[in-house]
Amino acid sequence: MTPTRPLTLCPDVTACDTDDGMVLLDGRRGRYWQLNATGALILRALLRGDDGARIAEELACARPVTAEQAGQDISDLITRLTEARLVEEQTTP
Repeated sequence: MTPTRPLTLCPDVTACDTDDGMVLLDGRRGRYWQLNATGALILRALLRGDDGARIAEELACARPVTAEQAGQDISDLITRLTEARLVEEQTTP
């Protein structure tokens, strides 16, 4: 899944940076998700409105992963966060 619009955190979801990544707290359910440093980097970029393909290219330059694999990993992360109702596409510009 690649968003057509920038992502935003869902209402009642709070993001907190940690020493080794990020934690997302879902206030509706009282649950949290922990992202590692790479997952946090990806989510921050997506929340800024960066394109998934661009993020994948940057990861391929900085880490031992191909752009294709990074792109698939980004898509998987978006799908999981969306299904968990932690992020959604922005409805207003």
